[in-house]
Amino acid sequence: MTLKALAINCTLKVDGQSSTQRMIDLIAESLEPFDVETSSLRLAEFNVKPGVKSDEGEGDDWPSIRKRLLESDILILGTPIWMGQPSSVCKRALERMDAFLEETDDQGRMLTYGKVAAVAVVGNEDGAHHVSAELYQALNDVGFSLAPNAVSYWVGEAMGSVNFVDLTKVPDVVTNTLAMLARNTAHLAKVLKTNAYPGEKTEA
Repeated sequence: MTLKALAINCTLKVDGQSSTQRMIDLIAESLEPFDVETSSLRLAEFNVKPGVKSDEGEGDDWPSIRKRLLESDILILGTPIWMGQPSSVCKRALERMDAFLEETDDQGRMLTYGKVAAVAVVGNEDGAHHVSAELYQALNDVGFSLAPNAVSYWVGEAMGSVNFVDLTKVPDVVTNTLAMLARNTAHLAKVLKTNAYPGEKTEA
């Protein structure tokens, strides 16, 4: 069974090297042995309008991103840490996903039911657990499932100058976390693809 994953890179950089992208690329590589094909996009390159609807009108790029998201089995949401928080770009994506709360199928299930999410976090300050907790809660609220150990993160020295993208060797603890994220996320996605969550009209 081949699965599709979409990785959304929420770096603040429109172009150039991105530590968030490096972490996403490592997750994608870790997912490959489990028959998961990953594509990615850098949200800062798009015009994602503020709002909580699936389409905020002319010039809004979110509808095409939403389409790619719904065509995927797995969402990888990657963010840097800024001021101890997910990036503003990441928060914009979560705000737009709020629309899933009102978009349901004929059994009352959100369109994201059966889709699995994982999180990637990088930064040069403390806050990886706080940021992943915020993303976990938000993604779960809008219908995504999360497997055990569904985050891979790296945090450098506080106020340091070394970024994840600049490391010559990825620490073993990060590599091990990537492996857990990949196998657990792929496993849960395959289970849900063949055994959907019950809906309002499903008989016990």
